Amino acid sequence: CSSDLKRLFLFAMVMFGLAHNTEAKKDPKTTAAAPAEEIHWITSIDELQMKMQQHPKKVLIDMYTDWCGWCKKMDADTYTNPALIKYINNNFYAVRFDAERKDTIHFQGKDYYYAPQYKANGFAIELMKGQMSYPHTIFMVENFQSPTPIPGYHSVQEMETFLTYFGDNMYRRRSWDEYSKTYQSRWSNGQPAPSTAVPGH
Repeated sequence: CSSDLKRLFLFAMVMFGLAHNTEAKKDPKTTAAAPAEEIHWITSIDELQMKMQQHPKKVLIDMYTDWCGWCKKMDADTYTNPALIKYINNNFYAVRFDAERKDTIHFQGKDYYYAPQYKANGFAIELMKGQMSYPHTIFMVENFQSPTPIPGYHSVQEMETFLTYFGDNMYRRRSWDEYSKTYQSRWSNGQPAPSTAVPGH
């Protein structure tokens, strides 16, 4: 499983590079109309830990900064898709975390502080494995296990593959290489396929 997650990280690094090449001439501050529904973002790590104790779910963390144009573009282009919104809300605790926060973060019995040399909070540094590029998406399975950082801007179709790999528990049954090569989008019409994930498993 760990080797599959490493392949996923490497795949994301390649996609990150492709996104910057193909989107270089586009305005990263492009905005879109607000969707009828929105992702239920959590901004408090304390609240996240309390929710996890009450009802274990997988976690998606959107690492961003205020100055990051690609973060704004992903907010406008990807996180407004109705199918994606519904799937995230049903299967994940979605966290929006400003990587440059200067307050102390208490997480899993450890304190994280702002690190001036990185211009980032230690919580972000650890989850991003020191690769400080934005946006950065972190996936965790229940009880904050197996944190997997995925750097860069990603389209709806790319995020669908990442989300369903974890959300449908496919990471337990298939390698990332096999899954990503054979997966076909189910959200093209804006309707998510029923999740096969069992909450808490």
